[in-house]
Amino acid sequence: MNLFPASDLSIPGAPQESAVSDLPRSVPPSAAVHANTMREKTCLYRLLLVGVGNVAACMLWLLWTVPPDLNEGVCLSAGSQIQEQRKAHLQEACHNTTVRGVEELTDPELKHLIVDDKHGIIYCYVPKVACTNWKRVLFVLNQSEPYPDIRTIHRDIVHINSSFTLLSSFPRVERRARLKHYTKFLFVRDPFVRLISAYRNKFVRYNDDFYKDYGRDILKRYGNMPHPPHTGRKAFESGIRPTFQHFVQYLIDPRTETTEPFEPHWRQIHRLCHPCSIQYDFIGHLETLQEDADLLLKMLKLDSDISFPPAPQTPVDTDQLWDWFKAVPLVDRRRLYRIYELDFQLFGYAKPYALLDKSGTDLSIGQFKWLNKRK
Repeated sequence: MNLFPASDLSIPGAPQESAVSDLPRSVPPSAAVHANTMREKTCLYRLLLVGVGNVAACMLWLLWTVPPDLNEGVCLSAGSQIQEQRKAHLQEACHNTTVRGVEELTDPELKHLIVDDKHGIIYCYVPKVACTNWKRVLFVLNQSEPYPDIRTIHRDIVHINSSFTLLSSFPRVERRARLKHYTKFLFVRDPFVRLISAYRNKFVRYNDDFYKDYGRDILKRYGNMPHPPHTGRKAFESGIRPTFQHFVQYLIDPRTETTEPFEPHWRQIHRLCHPCSIQYDFIGHLETLQEDADLLLKMLKLDSDISFPPAPQTPVDTDQLWDWFKAVPLVDRRRLYRIYELDFQLFGYAKPYALLDKSGTDLSIGQFKWLNKRK
């Protein structure tokens, strides 16, 4: 049943949602109904925001006029307020960039968007931002019920592209329909912390593929090592690996992207998910992963069927940045920031002034924290 018929939502200037009927036939009816049900529960709030403009007034109106049994669906929880703030910040930040239309995005540019027709979901996965577990979630959701425990799904399975349906696999008209009607989400992370995580995962730990594809060349170019070991195993056993400073030099070197884009583990998030071209319904942050995951599953009405697994380890946080960047020359830090600046701006991450300030060349950890917060 439609809780809020269109005739009751006649707020001037408010955007109107399209009906299920304009979905192409190939979009499963169950997914279309699921997507529209989600909109029905949130459309009143969204329309009121457009018409009222005052969140506090909107909240009071909802609390006094919406029946108690509907409060959970339309009232703004703390998590929902944060979501609205993140989306509003993103929309404002996008005004300062050159926005491309979805039609302009090529198939390779859409290869990180996974489609779940069964539940009406599109997920843009970002490496080093809990993407393995979110892929596990989507993989499990397409199994028969009762769903298996997410933790039993081996990580190798979900990193095989054939395990999922990608948005780029559909004709353009069907892409548009899914982007319009499905719930679209992504998870992001402090850009510099994400880089550190990628470096640790691919170069500090043993990884033969990344050593052969990237590590050897990095050692040759920036490590003053013309003949590094040919295999990751030999390099690992000898204690030879690119330093974080070498990795930064590789990233800021203009030659790096002359033949191909950054590898996805360190490619900018806006180049993976195109948040100024695609209007995401949910923006999760790794820093609040568990809370955001619970809220998203609840929003998708999947919280009673599946749960997001807790993080297995404590990730690097912003307070540890200085430990990693203190060996990197100031000029290189500034060049690196310019490469990832748009990610900082779009997703509301604070500019790391302490790393980019001239005074940040010889700091203790305590001084680094103080300077960063002071800025």
